[in-house]
Amino acid sequence: MPSGLVRTKPRGLVKRLLRFPVVLYERDLGWLLGHRFLLLTHHGRTSGRTYRTVLEVLQFDPATRESIVVSAWGRRADWFRNVQAGQAAEGRTGRLRYVPAHRVLSREEAEAFFARWEKEHPLEARILPYLLGLDTRGPAARQQALDTVPFVAFRPRDAGEDDRSDG
Repeated sequence: MPSGLVRTKPRGLVKRLLRFPVVLYERDLGWLLGHRFLLLTHHGRTSGRTYRTVLEVLQFDPATRESIVVSAWGRRADWFRNVQAGQAAEGRTGRLRYVPAHRVLSREEAEAFFARWEKEHPLEARILPYLLGLDTRGPAARQQALDTVPFVAFRPRDAGEDDRSDG
């Protein structure tokens, strides 16, 4: 499997199917998905337009209400660039709705998270890198893969808190 991103953004029927969770959230039925997905509402960093992007949650911590996601199309993904520019407006997962604070996991955090996630989800850990076009076999390939796709943690913002974007 080649390293780096090789997949293109979904189109046609696949794109419509991937947008289905948005429909559920818009009808206040997002709770049916549990905490498996996060609906991120964000504004375009240059256009100011409002966008809604559904992100797969790799881990949800009920104590902190933090969701960890991966940017499948790397740092060039529009939602990632918009959030980095401070344009996250709302996060929704399960029945939870909030103004999100975010942070990009540091290299060390991403490595530790991915190693733990692989052990807890062995089947998904084989499928996800393949779907993203990443090679995670061997230390060098794994490091390149983790450098290619950032892991981002979202949680409800506390009053007066600024977004942190490490990494």
